[in-house]
Amino acid sequence: MSIATRLASKSAFLFALRIAGAGFIFLVQAAIARVWGAAALGDYLVVIAAANLLAVGMPLGFQTVSTYFTAEYRSRGEGRHLRRFLAHAYGHIVVIGLIVTLFGWPVTHLLGETGEHLRPLWTPTALIAVATAIAYVNATVLVGLKRPLAGYLADMMFRPALMLAGFAIVAAFSQGAQLLPMLWIVAILLLVLFAGQFGYVLMSIRDIPRGEAPRPDERRRWWRFAAPWVLIVLASDYFFDINLLLLAGLLERGDLAIFGVSTRIFALVSFGVVAVYSLTLPDMFEAEAKADRAAMASRIGEANLVATLLALGLFLGVLVFGRYLLLLFGEEFQTGAVPMAILCLALVVRAMFGPASLVLSMHNKPYASLPSVLLGVLTVVAGNYLLVPPYGLMGAAVAAFIAISVWSVSLWMTALVQAKVDVSIFGRFRVAAA
Repeated sequence: MSIATRLASKSAFLFALRIAGAGFIFLVQAAIARVWGAAALGDYLVVIAAANLLAVGMPLGFQTVSTYFTAEYRSRGEGRHLRRFLAHAYGHIVVIGLIVTLFGWPVTHLLGETGEHLRPLWTPTALIAVATAIAYVNATVLVGLKRPLAGYLADMMFRPALMLAGFAIVAAFSQGAQLLPMLWIVAILLLVLFAGQFGYVLMSIRDIPRGEAPRPDERRRWWRFAAPWVLIVLASDYFFDINLLLLAGLLERGDLAIFGVSTRIFALVSFGVVAVYSLTLPDMFEAEAKADRAAMASRIGEANLVATLLALGLFLGVLVFGRYLLLLFGEEFQTGAVPMAILCLALVVRAMFGPASLVLSMHNKPYASLPSVLLGVLTVVAGNYLLVPPYGLMGAAVAAFIAISVWSVSLWMTALVQAKVDVSIFGRFRVAAA
């Protein structure tokens, strides 16, 4: 089986798991709304949003580079360095999670009405955040160890299933909305689940040779990589969250809701492309560790080909069936079909120009990505103010498409100039022609 075929099959399987997990989440939200009412669902969504944001901050950025360093240390047989790195990553979660759980609730007084709803639910919310932070680090470490299924399965399938189980247990033995006991059950179940996954992480690193004595400058190197990657992840994974805040004063509330739903579907679709690069990253590090540029170029080229074809297929699927998917939210949401397709077309552009940020980090230039990130954010700000007032929802989609395209091309050019590597799909075709 070729590299491209193997990547495609594994990526498709992971994407199918993501879709199934999204179905569980939809069931949880629909069940809470129908049985306990819209107010309880609103409180639940506030809790989950708060827990996710807290979880992103607890590892202090180490979850953003765990795959990078895990793959590097595994390929070089440096188990001692890997263990020290993991001790820091999980140690941050324990210390910050304890502080947030015990002393974080006064912050809710600064959140207005949202804080009033969150305050009585703070402790289980913080514990859910701790469990989620552990899940983030577990997943990225296991991907670096070439165990992506073990990394993603618990978060994508078991976590939504346990949330549904928590609701079912409380609803079966109580009357009326009982969100607090449900959150306590969910928090305990998630802590047990991801603690068990952490045990699997420890088992997986036992066979890695301990290697040489720890280098004293490695800790500085971790922070030097983690700091820019926090900004890169915030600007990429949370690009549309930032964009929605920018659009709040430019779009009508109905159009803003339609754009928000479209971006959530885009985020789900884009996971297919993310999975491709996650699967190939360990192989890229092996080639880099052996200074095998031909193998490195081959890994990048195959990943780009699979990612681009997958993104193109997803774009066509959204173009044909997106209108019917949006119909599930109401007839008025169908106006978001074409803007959503434009957003997915941006995913094709991003896949074509390859994983430039990863390659720059592998060449010890993690900060080189930041100018392109800033350029993308400035482009979407300018595009919103120029296109949204006259064109509304369509203008917002076009502005986002332009920003993502500018960002992707700028990163590609940066990698080409500073790392001397063509990470785009065009580089693969030039190598094949040669």
